[in-house]
Amino acid sequence: MNVIARHVLAVLFGALALAAQAQEPFRVGFVNTDRIFREANTAKAAQAKLEQEFSKREKELNDMGNALKAASEKFEREAPTLPESQRASRQKSLIDQDREFQRKRREFQEDLNARKNEELQQVLDRANRVVRSVAEAEKYDLILQEAVYINPKHDITDKVIRALNSAR
Repeated sequence: MNVIARHVLAVLFGALALAAQAQEPFRVGFVNTDRIFREANTAKAAQAKLEQEFSKREKELNDMGNALKAASEKFEREAPTLPESQRASRQKSLIDQDREFQRKRREFQEDLNARKNEELQQVLDRANRVVRSVAEAEKYDLILQEAVYINPKHDITDKVIRALNSAR
């Protein structure tokens, strides 16, 4: 145990000696990418672009879903009075329509997710360039994106958002 304690002390003294020799302090910063995605004008513009691009398809899907729901409710009301052949035919038609609706909804979601990833990647690339320039200008040695706790004095998110917003 005594040997381990001596090794630990030696490492600590070595680290202290290195720290004492350092000319400049080690600077650490933090950036909150979630806030950038919520607050930066480029992120807001990307979100608006996606909404505009996909709003028509989303409305068509909602209309299709509402029509399918109405047809299904109508079938449920009328089914007891329909002849067996007509009931089976309408039920098959509703199942086919539902299958088509689910397929279109899945395709829509996949397309939306792919475009969202493209747009967010562009925002992230731009934000990373701004983070790098802020870090170099203010002589940061390390910028973190995630931490359990961060002292607000190390948070450079506001600077990054301002730089992103003024870059337009």
